[in-house]
Amino acid sequence: MGKSVYIAEKPSVAQEFAKALHLNLKRKDGYLESDEAIVTWCVGHLVTMSYPEIYDEKYKRWSLQTLPFIPQEFLYEVIPGVKKQFEIVKGILTRKDVDRIYVCTDSGREGEYIYRLVEQMAGVKGKERRRVWIDSQTEEEILRGIREAKDLSEYDNLSASAYLRAKEDYLMGINFSRLLTLKYGNSISNYLGNKYTVVSVGRVMTCVLGMVVRREREIREFVKTPFYRVIESVNVDGHTFTGEWRAVKGSAYFESPKLYKENGFKEKEEAKKLIAVLKEGTSPLTCRIVSIEKKKEKKNPPLLFNLAELQNECSKRFKISPDETLRIVQELYEKKLVTYPRTDARVLSTAVSKEITKNLNGLSKYQMAAPYMQDILHYGAYKNLAKTRYVNDKQITDHYAIIPTGQGLSALNSVSATAHHVYDVIVRRFLSIFYPPAVYQKVALVTQIGKEQFFSNFRVLAEEGYLKVAGVPAPKKNANGNDAEGDGSDNNVDLDAAFFASIQKLKKGDILDVKSLDIKEGETSPPKRYNSGSMILAMENAGQLIEDEELRAQIKGSGIGTSATRAEILKKLFNIKYLALNKKTQVITPTLLGEMIYDVVLNSIRSLLNPELTASWEKGLNYVAEGEITSDEYMTKLDHFIVSRTNGVLGLNNQYQLRSCYDRAAAFYKKETKGRASKGKKE
Repeated sequence: MGKSVYIAEKPSVAQEFAKALHLNLKRKDGYLESDEAIVTWCVGHLVTMSYPEIYDEKYKRWSLQTLPFIPQEFLYEVIPGVKKQFEIVKGILTRKDVDRIYVCTDSGREGEYIYRLVEQMAGVKGKERRRVWIDSQTEEEILRGIREAKDLSEYDNLSASAYLRAKEDYLMGINFSRLLTLKYGNSISNYLGNKYTVVSVGRVMTCVLGMVVRREREIREFVKTPFYRVIESVNVDGHTFTGEWRAVKGSAYFESPKLYKENGFKEKEEAKKLIAVLKEGTSPLTCRIVSIEKKKEKKNPPLLFNLAELQNECSKRFKISPDETLRIVQELYEKKLVTYPRTDARVLSTAVSKEITKNLNGLSKYQMAAPYMQDILHYGAYKNLAKTRYVNDKQITDHYAIIPTGQGLSALNSVSATAHHVYDVIVRRFLSIFYPPAVYQKVALVTQIGKEQFFSNFRVLAEEGYLKVAGVPAPKKNANGNDAEGDGSDNNVDLDAAFFASIQKLKKGDILDVKSLDIKEGETSPPKRYNSGSMILAMENAGQLIEDEELRAQIKGSGIGTSATRAEILKKLFNIKYLALNKKTQVITPTLLGEMIYDVVLNSIRSLLNPELTASWEKGLNYVAEGEITSDEYMTKLDHFIVSRTNGVLGLNNQYQLRSCYDRAAAFYKKETKGRASKGKKE
C-alpha cells in the first residue's frame, strides 16, 4: 500500500495534523514525511485566475472596444511568490508512491477552492481523494475528521460554487472597473485634480459603499422636528417616579392634529396649555391610579455567536474592527481554544450537543469559568441540550456556532489582552445557554388627572438566571422622561428592590401626590451611521440593520458576502479610500471620492447598489452548492447580466452631467480641495 498525503491550507495547521497523527515524521523542505505518510501545506492561495492580457495581448491596454470580456474557458496560473511551494506540493501529489490524498484545507468554500486549484494545476490523476471536514483543531477533532473523511466528489457542488464565486468577482471586477474607469475616470480626475482615477467595482464592495453613502445622505437631508412631552412627577413613600402623558381615547387631545405621535405636542404652547388645565382647581395636585398591571417576563439566554454577531459584539465592547476580530478568533482557533470561526450558524449540531460535557469539563479548569460550573451542574441543562433552541441541525450549513473547545488553555498566556477578552466573551455566551432565563417582575401603571392619563413602566430583576454569567445590563435611569424619539410604550425603568416593593403595594383607586408637571423637550433623531459591527450585521441581513437580536435570528436569510469575506471587503473599502473608519468609535463614513464613485454607479449600473440583488447572487451560489441549480445555469445568468449592463453603459453620454452630483457631495468636504486626495471626514 502507498503513502497517504495530508495537505493543509497553511504550515501551522499542517503542524497540528502532524502532531495528531503521532507518526515519526521528519521535516523536509516544504513538507514532513514518514514511512507511511506525508504532511504538506499550501500558503493560502497558490493558484489564481490569469489577467486578461494572458488571453490576448490586446487586453493589456484598457479599451471600451474590448468590452465585455467573457472568456469561453478561464485560465489559471501559479502565483509567482509561492511558486516554490507549489512545485513541492505538485511533486508530492503526483508521486507514484502516493495513492491517497486527504484534503485538510479550511472546511468551507474558500478552503475547497484553494485545494481544487492546486489539484487542477498539478494535474493530479488516479489518486483516491478524501475530504477532511473539522470544526476545531483539537487532536480529537482532527482524528475524527480523518476517520470520517468522505470522498472528495461529495464536495463537487461546493467546489463548483467556489469556482463560480471567483469567476463572478473576476468578471464583474474586470468588466465594470474598466468600463466605468474609461467612461468616468477622467471626469473624476479632472474634478479632484488627480492624474488618474481607477473606478474599483465589486459585486459586494459596491453594494456596501452604496449602503454607507445612502445612510450619510439620509442623515444630511434629515430635518429635526422638536416635540414636547408632558411629564408628571409622583411621590410614593418618599420616592419619586415619573409618568408620561399620552393622548389616549377619552383625552381632550385624542387624535388631535396638534400632536406629535400620541405622546407629545408639536408646539410648546400646547403643552403649557395642557399643564394649566390639569392644575385648575386642585391644590395640592393629585392623581388617581386607574390601572395597575403586574406580570413576570422571562428573558432567554441569547443564541450562540456566529462570526457576524461576534464581530458586532467586539466592535461595541472593544472598539475593534471586524477584520481585527476575525484575525483574533482565527488565532484562538489555531491555538485550539475555539471552534471554526467562519460560520453563519448560531446553534450547535445534535452530535456536538451529545458531547458537550467535554467542553464544559475542559472549561472547569479555566479560572473565569470555574465558579459557574457548580450552577451548571445544579441546573443540569446540558443533559437535555439537544431539545433546546440552541441545537438545530437544519440551521447549520458548513459549521456550527463559535464555542470554546475547553482545550488549549495554556495558550492563553501567549495571546494579547484583547484576544483574551474576546475569548472570555465567547466563553460567557457559551456558558449562558446552560442557565435558566432571567426573570423580571414588571409593573405597568396608569394614573389619571382629570380626563388625562399618564403611563409608567417599572421592572426589577427577580431572578438573575443567565445574567449571572453574561452580566446584568446597565439600568435605565430616568423614569419615562426619555428625550429620544418614540412612543414611550416600551420604556422599562429599572428600580431598586425597596422602591419596587413600594410600587407593588399600590392598587387601583389609590390617590397619589403629584410633585410637579413638567415639559420635556425632545427632537426627532436622524438615522444612525453604521459602525463596523452594525455594518457586518446589515451585510448579513441583506442590507437591513436589525437591532433586535431575536428578530435577526428569526429572519436571517442570504446576506451580502459571506462570514469569511465581509471583514475583508470593508477593509478594502477603507484601503482604497472610498470609506473612512474612525478607529476610536468604529463609525464608518464615506469619503468624497467614495461619494463620487457612488454617483457614477448610480447613473450607470444602478443595480450594483441594490442589496437585494447582491444577496440574490449569493443565494444563487448557495443553490449551486446545494445542487439545486447547475453551474451552467448560473453562468448563463451572470454572462447576460454583464453583457446587458456593459452595453447599457456604452450607450450613455452623461459624464459631464455628473459634475453637479460631485458639487453637491463636495459641499460637505470643505477641507478637500481640488488637487488633494480624498481623506474623508472626521467624526
